[in-house]
Amino acid sequence: MPRVGAGAGAGTPVQTGLIETIRARDGRLPWLARHVARLRASLAALGEPEPSYDLADLVRVAVGSGDRVVRLQLTDGHAEISTREVNAEQGISVMIASEVHHPYPHKTTRREQFGRALANARRAGANDALLVTADGFVAEGTAWNLFWWENGDLYTPAAELGILPGLGRTRIMELTAVKEERVPVAALAGRSLFLVNAVRGIVEIAAFGDARVPRDSRTAELSSSFWPY
Repeated sequence: MPRVGAGAGAGTPVQTGLIETIRARDGRLPWLARHVARLRASLAALGEPEPSYDLADLVRVAVGSGDRVVRLQLTDGHAEISTREVNAEQGISVMIASEVHHPYPHKTTRREQFGRALANARRAGANDALLVTADGFVAEGTAWNLFWWENGDLYTPAAELGILPGLGRTRIMELTAVKEERVPVAALAGRSLFLVNAVRGIVEIAAFGDARVPRDSRTAELSSSFWPY
């Protein structure tokens, strides 16, 4: 993988890996093929060779019979697998991060901007944070894509902002028509908001900053159709 940044010693490179966090539901992996396809696309875009072994088989071996999150990290052709429990938290509170969003087109281990934003949100008593670009446009959450309802339509930040092309985002766009927009934070006031990723599916935002967020029944309808089985 590409080497960027600095390590503990002067001139010591830090390796960057690619990661996928994959949901297992009752031992099944509904989005596994999509995760592997995205990982391979990133390897090709970054000019890195694919590993000689089957990544999908590697993930299947790590999955038990219940609900788990499987984390696959690939660095210099070496894969590491870990698992954890699923966080079932709903109705979360979200704040705007002071951290400026920088383009994140590939899911790499260089996630410092998201880690700082999440840590600051937790210290402030929020569950998560939304990052905003230097131009003032809402981009994405620390591990999520954002959606909101406005005048009967569903919106999401434009891909051209450099947000991660999340698999959950793609799934929502398969289920219903979505408009991509570049909007300032003020445009979200009074809107019904939700976050999505391929691990948790759809999670409604209950509070945005100091304001309560109105609910929309269409969000629950989308959530009931999110998983393919």
